[in-house]
Amino acid sequence: MRRFFYANPNVLAIGKQVELDDNIFQHWCKVLRANVGDTGILFDGQGGEYLVTLSDIDKKTASVLVNNFSPINRNLPFKVSIGLVMSRGERMDYAIQKSCETGVHQIQLLTSHHGEVRLKSDQIAKKLAHWQGVANSACEQCGLNLVPMILPPISIQDFIQNFSQDALQKNTLKLVLAVPERLSSSQIFDATKFDKNADYCLLIGAEGGLSDDELTLAYKHDFLAWQIGERVLRTETAPVVALTALQTLYHI
Repeated sequence: MRRFFYANPNVLAIGKQVELDDNIFQHWCKVLRANVGDTGILFDGQGGEYLVTLSDIDKKTASVLVNNFSPINRNLPFKVSIGLVMSRGERMDYAIQKSCETGVHQIQLLTSHHGEVRLKSDQIAKKLAHWQGVANSACEQCGLNLVPMILPPISIQDFIQNFSQDALQKNTLKLVLAVPERLSSSQIFDATKFDKNADYCLLIGAEGGLSDDELTLAYKHDFLAWQIGERVLRTETAPVVALTALQTLYHI
């Protein structure tokens, strides 16, 4: 059954007649050639999803009747927040899309010493809208009803310090994807001691990795080093592998 993200929150309600927005109208009615009587699913990112029936199709608009509501959200049993240094073009789109499909809670965009993307102030709104759209579309495909937020970029230093203060009250385990060189065992993530009652924060650097100063700051604020396998992962691959690994550890 077709799923669509309805961008107007708190409008959908059982028994209500609702006009589709332009994006859904173009995709469902024009591209997919839907007909009156066809059913689909709408979700607005507030939780749950609505079964709807196309009740009217015009040249430029269409309406649906909201038939039913399901509270299902399909979230992971724990929250994973990612601090992700921005990369260029399709690599960033891929990282966001696949992170959503594998269950991320939110993505904080970051700048770093080796980061290749630094948005100008007049670029931020446009880029954020694009990347949030990528997240919305990924949720349409994968069935996630609570859409992960893509947060405006901040420096990696601010992220480490701010998240460390918040995490103290949230039982969040902080992991930085890095080769654990010259670290004591207490500074390295031991996957055999996975905590099913904790949430997780992943810090993922740019293609060139994190600088020594950035890693030192992360370790100073109690981030644990986590090396997944023996190979170096690309910045767009790392979120997918890490989220999948955490899910696997949870179910062992």
